[in-house]
Amino acid sequence: MVLTTRSGSKRRVLVVDGQPESVTTARSILEPGGHSVTATETGIEALALIRGRTFDAILLDLEDPTIDGVELCRRIRAEPGYYLTPMLAATNGDDRQIWGQAYDAGCDDVLRKPLEAVVLQARLCNLMEKAEYARELERVRANLARYVSPRIRQILQSAPDGEGMPPPEEQEVCILFSDIRGFTALSQSIEAEVLFNTVSRQLGAQVESVYAHGGYVDKFAGDGIMAVFDGPEMARDACACALDIMEMSRRLDGGQGDSPIPLGIGIHMGPVVAGNIGTGEHLDYTVIGNTVNLAARLCGYARSMDIVVSDAVRQALGEPGDMVCADPRCADIRGLSGAVILYRLARSASVTAS
Repeated sequence: MVLTTRSGSKRRVLVVDGQPESVTTARSILEPGGHSVTATETGIEALALIRGRTFDAILLDLEDPTIDGVELCRRIRAEPGYYLTPMLAATNGDDRQIWGQAYDAGCDDVLRKPLEAVVLQARLCNLMEKAEYARELERVRANLARYVSPRIRQILQSAPDGEGMPPPEEQEVCILFSDIRGFTALSQSIEAEVLFNTVSRQLGAQVESVYAHGGYVDKFAGDGIMAVFDGPEMARDACACALDIMEMSRRLDGGQGDSPIPLGIGIHMGPVVAGNIGTGEHLDYTVIGNTVNLAARLCGYARSMDIVVSDAVRQALGEPGDMVCADPRCADIRGLSGAVILYRLARSASVTAS
């Protein structure tokens, strides 16, 4: 079996052994199998080589004269980029305690000298396949991490084996909705590619702000986001996030370089039900309830470059400090029986002045 890299080139194997006959044996086994072999006599030379080149596997002598074989395993495994690289140790000895120490130091397998072709080829190919699967899994995880929020990953990882997501439960949270005002008109005035890049940059900055203030993004809603905050300071965290988003928005133009992106934000807090929505084929872990609906409605009431918060948020903020809730007004919200009081969130005058 001939293994190659993803680009189709030969697998590069570093052989570290001071005995010429052992190196010759390793070459005679590996090179006919399609491997490219680089040989060095000492562990010191090997450490210098791997810092300047990349090898797909390492075969070393456990009785290295320059570095203790176990220590050499440990040092190779600690090198950047080599924590998954297959590493085999060859030995003339039969000290099983040393073998165990080599495994503990990061060695994947220990082989007896003289090397047997069938054993070396089989074990090396098996380890290389496992390493490639592990790297592929890492690549998949890295890509998925860009689409799944850190909070969802945390919930999944903390769930007991075989149970998946936890059952739906009621929680007290603070919800933030953002929305670009006049998006349709904006989309008609600038090119599609510029518009896409502008919205992507805007939403990316919003996501960073949400994470910086301890929240998580539940979903993207076209040209805006829905973010969730929990914990004892959820209202303050959400409001501080909204103010930072507004300041950031004023620094970003709408693709024409002459005006800030017109953004509106709504914030409300209260009980929600958090859990899975969907089927076994496609699930969405989200929060639902009147709290979410009202937060979305408040976002709709926000004028360009305004942050609208509910009375529940105002009360949670407490006495005026670095943030104030001003300009109270009553509004009839679709779906609610009575009028609600809305406020415009802003930084206090003392903070603005400083």
